[in-house]
Amino acid sequence: MSRLSPLQPKSINIAILALGGQGGGVLVDWIVDLAEHAGWTAQATSVAGVAQRTGATIYYIELVEPTAGHEPVLALMPVPGDVDILIAAELMEAGRAVERGFVTPERTTVITSSHRTYAVQEKMVPGNGVADSGAVLDVVRGACRQLVIEDMQALAAAQGSVISASLFGALAGSGALPFPVADFEAVVERSGVGVKPSLAAMRAAADLAKQPVPPNPPADPMATAPRPLPQRAASAALQPLLDRVRAEFPKAAWDWIGEGLARVVDYQDLAYGSEYLGRVAKVIAQDPDPADGRVAHEAARWVAVAMSYDDVIRVADLKTRAERAERIRGEVGAAGDDVVGTEEYFHPRWEEIVSLLPAGLADRLDASPRLKGFLAPRMDRGRRIQTHTLIGHLQLRFVAGLRRWRRGNRRHAHEVAHLEAWLREVERALPQDRLLGIELLRCRRLVKGYSDTHARGSSRFDKVMRAARALQGRPDAGPALGALLQAALRDAEGRALAQQLNTLGLAA
Repeated sequence: MSRLSPLQPKSINIAILALGGQGGGVLVDWIVDLAEHAGWTAQATSVAGVAQRTGATIYYIELVEPTAGHEPVLALMPVPGDVDILIAAELMEAGRAVERGFVTPERTTVITSSHRTYAVQEKMVPGNGVADSGAVLDVVRGACRQLVIEDMQALAAAQGSVISASLFGALAGSGALPFPVADFEAVVERSGVGVKPSLAAMRAAADLAKQPVPPNPPADPMATAPRPLPQRAASAALQPLLDRVRAEFPKAAWDWIGEGLARVVDYQDLAYGSEYLGRVAKVIAQDPDPADGRVAHEAARWVAVAMSYDDVIRVADLKTRAERAERIRGEVGAAGDDVVGTEEYFHPRWEEIVSLLPAGLADRLDASPRLKGFLAPRMDRGRRIQTHTLIGHLQLRFVAGLRRWRRGNRRHAHEVAHLEAWLREVERALPQDRLLGIELLRCRRLVKGYSDTHARGSSRFDKVMRAARALQGRPDAGPALGALLQAALRDAEGRALAQQLNTLGLAA
């Protein structure tokens, strides 16, 4: 609505960007109810996104103060430069609103959650594809008149509610609407659904909205920091390994070695943990300058990753753990007596199934075209297993129980051979070119997952390792290999890696 004439009634234009399942429609209904009970005219429209993570639904609300005897003419969509309040249920949606022109410095109040719901494009990147939240926040901060930001999802969850309640509370506390907080509370009470937790989340967010915006950007969700090495192990059987860490390894790497040890013991057993420490010690022994702990740090991380490779045994184990069931119950807000069902989708290939067998037997099956042709089509199909049922749970527990025989199967033999070949390259490089050796350790980032994901990562890893051998002896070998690693992590198709190999004059 134009504001050229001072005689025109006051209007407030609100745009809300929310993803599927975030309660954007509920938030719109509450705002409309709030305005109408105060005698204002309110109109709400929405345009759905193309899909849940390729575009948020854009809700638009126009509020017009009481106009006795007149019917205001209202718009159907927000117009760039004409939005008074922008509410985003996720940080990147606030950034997209700025890009669309919905946020202007002299006019717009922005209320946004700081949490992230990652886009498909971010998840597809083999490395860290998460967009820089700090950079987006800086853009939003500079583009708006007033900013209210907090992890609204976590705030609501702490009160047993949903994000729409905390966003509504932040709107109340911001002062951007000319209605008292008591009117906001009355709206929630009239809704009649989840009133108590919604009010708690609303009040908490309203109080928070009155505080200054923290200057620091949201924490990097991909940042990793190890826990301090404990003084005492969780069990008496594990204590000797913990004592060995303190006795044999540089203090600068204790925390990372402790994390790696916990990971491989959980993956297999105590003997496997002892093997892990032996491999890390062997790498450190080749370090010409162990004082700074860089080699020990990288070896601790990536040897643990290599030794705890993903296989169907590991997947079955993780999906049937009690802590996972508790986490899911918490995420859906289940009460103590609620039954929560989960359905897992599996599509194991012939290779994954045969890899569970002893290497000799698996090789014989692969060598028989007739037998393989008969069995593979019957095994290589999708399966949906309901892990909350007795039969479904027992199926996965049976597969998880194969862990005790893991060392004898073909997959483990292949993984150990691959691991040892990689570590030989590292140990050979470290005395001559320490930086190259460190980058060789980091290359293990490329191998992850199982099935097709594992195959693609292994292919990129093999290409980078061949390039590393070609780079040996060059003064820039370490930085060049680091650049190749970053390129390999940039896209799943390998286009960036091929381009970087070409830049370095190496064969793809």
